[in-house]
Amino acid sequence: MTRHLSDTRCAEGRVRFLLENGRALLLAEGPGWNHKSYHTTLERAALHLALLPQVSQVLYESAMSELERQSHLP
Repeated sequence: MTRHLSDTRCAEGRVRFLLENGRALLLAEGPGWNHKSYHTTLERAALHLALLPQVSQVLYESAMSELERQSHLP
């Protein structure tokens, strides 16, 4: 079962965080690149996003803000 946590889009690209079978799935893409990885925790997925060289500061901050906002919704 897949649970969609957040979906962030801006001019630099798109980032999605999902939970799939107990693991965090990170999907990121932008002009000319894409990334998909599974992580043991959502925190590890967020850290991995920070380390991707293609992800701009704007995209990273937007994705983290959206994830934080979504995690506080009931």
